[in-house]
Amino acid sequence: MKKTIEEVYKIYQAHPLISKDSRKIEEGCIYFALSGEHFDGNRFAEEAIQKGASYAIIDKAEFQKDQRYLLVDDALACLQELARHHRKKLKIPVIGITGSNGKTTTKELIHVVLASHFETFSTAGNYNNHIGVPLSILSILPEHEIAVIEMGANAQGEIDFLSHISMPDYGLITNIGKAHLEGFGGIEGVKKGKSELYRFLQKTNGLVFLNGDDPVLEDLASNNRSLRYGTGKGAKCEAALKQAQPNLKGHWQYDGKEGEIDARLYGAYNLYNMLAAICIGNYFNVPPQKIDRAINHYQSKNNRSEVRKVNGHTVYMDAYNANPSSMKLAIDHFDQMDLPKEAKMIILGDMFELGEASQEEHQAMIDHCKSKSFGKMLFAGKHFSEAGAQKEVDTAESTEEAKVWYQQQKKEGTHLLIKGSRGMALEKILDD
Repeated sequence: MKKTIEEVYKIYQAHPLISKDSRKIEEGCIYFALSGEHFDGNRFAEEAIQKGASYAIIDKAEFQKDQRYLLVDDALACLQELARHHRKKLKIPVIGITGSNGKTTTKELIHVVLASHFETFSTAGNYNNHIGVPLSILSILPEHEIAVIEMGANAQGEIDFLSHISMPDYGLITNIGKAHLEGFGGIEGVKKGKSELYRFLQKTNGLVFLNGDDPVLEDLASNNRSLRYGTGKGAKCEAALKQAQPNLKGHWQYDGKEGEIDARLYGAYNLYNMLAAICIGNYFNVPPQKIDRAINHYQSKNNRSEVRKVNGHTVYMDAYNANPSSMKLAIDHFDQMDLPKEAKMIILGDMFELGEASQEEHQAMIDHCKSKSFGKMLFAGKHFSEAGAQKEVDTAESTEEAKVWYQQQKKEGTHLLIKGSRGMALEKILDD
């Protein structure tokens, strides 16, 4: 007999550890036999039980060996419904976050601010899709006082779907730019898809934390309850930027409370990521000194806005991901650094998921770079190589070729920006 979601939830309450990978089984967990295009998770249910899983959720009756194998109609749908069921039981504030650029950095900044004062849960890594969000919700434990859930999307309808699982009370969209154009069907599709979070919060009377300096977001959130942050006088949480490089410095104020930004991040675009966290921290009454300490001690990792000193030169590693919007911001910031032209080098890698706009966007990025004051430039990847064929610039077909080019350059005293999509793995350029 197939299990109902209420029956599965009772089992989850006694065994609140979830695994979707039979290679990573913790004693007493529940294994969900999720299947994909090239694998069937049901085939690994027995292995999961043998390794210590208390139960396996399966959706094919032939793999049911005893009472520890719980048969459901669809294992993925069960995981999602279980997460939704658990979310309804939670009595804590949940903040949903999405956006084209900066959402993971912003999520981490919000986490460190809130965690300085509350027992805080936030999405691990980039567990932000139709599987990651349910797993995140099911990782929220009784001791947690507040949660931050990151939601990603490649197409319209996905943020709405994830919002109905995570049911956020509060929401934040970092920005809307040229990301996943292929799946969304162009920039207007991106706007519609990302703003599904606003539409959900509008229906539930939730609160939007809104970048008041962003006219696109202002327009999309015009019917929402909102609390603004920004550099303008109309913002509840207002900041003044003092410098953007080599690290961010500034001053913020919120309802008479004040603080200083002296961060380990660079780039004016990161001011809004920090300001979102400062705004949310103040809203939830985190003391200003705790907010400043959290923001200013935050160290970026995973190749996001990292500053590295490498054998006599400085590397600005921003190779976690890229799209035309984020790449242009990084290039413009790098161009504004007060350095001689010959001291500035860039290595850019392909931007993925741009669909029919790919060649146009890659050619436009090359033109944008040629208009700046950079000493040496390399454009790496299949898309950049094709776009650069008519542009008379240095190109490399692969990251391996880019690494060879990098090793041949004279780098003493130079500053190097590395930016590209995750699939390019440009951080390998620095490997010995």
